[in-house]
Amino acid sequence: MSILYFIRHAESEANKTRILASRMPFGLTADGKADSLKIAAEFRELTQIDRIISSPLRRAMETAQSFSDTFDVGIEIEDRITEQELGIFSGMNYDEVKNYPDYQQDSLQRWDWQPPGGGESYSIIADRVCSFLSDIEKETGLNRILIVTHAVALRLIIAALEDTLPVYPKSFPNNGEILKVNFTGLGNKHEIESFFLGDSRSFNHNP
Repeated sequence: MSILYFIRHAESEANKTRILASRMPFGLTADGKADSLKIAAEFRELTQIDRIISSPLRRAMETAQSFSDTFDVGIEIEDRITEQELGIFSGMNYDEVKNYPDYQQDSLQRWDWQPPGGGESYSIIADRVCSFLSDIEKETGLNRILIVTHAVALRLIIAALEDTLPVYPKSFPNNGEILKVNFTGLGNKHEIESFFLGDSRSFNHNP
């Protein structure tokens, strides 16, 4: 069994300016960088971790680096937990996309919706995050793993852990929110503990 800790990256420049970041190289804001360090320090008082696995995107890697420095644990990069590719909508702000009829406004109707220009549907993202979790499931021994990811990816990870796919949560995780799961394998309904450290309660942003 593995104890998995999932965290959505701290506040990014895209979050602050209400931009759909997709896979663009937005970094953390000054507040986000400070908060990721604060969260890591407080988290260190609660537990130890053996591994850190991060999305390759800049905002996730900057968050992961705070934990790497605090715990003296290296960072493993994992493409399967990166954020949704939004195609032509990447880099647009929330108000701008309202003018596009091809943009699916209802976040609960995105399972099969594929953004034009090479975007990913939620079903595609679910396949890759489930593939990642399946590989974790195969590992032996007790591993305590911190996984640094993004709002949409984490939304679908939660659904996979709660065994509800293709149904997924309506709400998005907060920036800096940490979820804890005693992972026993896909197909099982897991209890997910959510907690906040640092100033993460202040950063409640849509992706």
